[in-house]
Amino acid sequence: ERVRENLDRLGFNEGEKLRLRAADATEVESWWDGRRFDRILLDAPCTATGVIRRHPEIKWLRTPGQVDQAAVLQARLLLRLWPLLRPGGILLYATCSVLDSENGSRVTGFLEQHPEARAERIEAAPCRQVGPGVQILPGELEMDGFYYARIRKQP
Repeated sequence: ERVRENLDRLGFNEGEKLRLRAADATEVESWWDGRRFDRILLDAPCTATGVIRRHPEIKWLRTPGQVDQAAVLQARLLLRLWPLLRPGGILLYATCSVLDSENGSRVTGFLEQHPEARAERIEAAPCRQVGPGVQILPGELEMDGFYYARIRKQP
């Protein structure tokens, strides 16, 4: 609902050119109409380790098993959503994690398995390029930790 409000405020109306879908990406068959997307934002479920500056207890609340489970789910989501992207389209992968297994390594592994996928550099000064994406560490710019990578599907 908040996304729709912001799009309305900016003058974008949902229609033929704009389709919003908030759905279970592991079950695409239940909602996908077969039309490929130009852009996909995958705000992947993660361990939320990027909020450690505001919630220092997170380092005791997360177990190695939870980190592994998050990484497996993220890989599954990438695999499920990739076929829904049209050639030339862009998938933006994002987490609020600072762990490489959920970020750079996750995207690098995906790129290695999909030769038609290319990471595109994101110019976002003063953020740092880390492998195929951008990493903001907790406290930088007075923000929580965050990672994102832009992946284009080659025609």
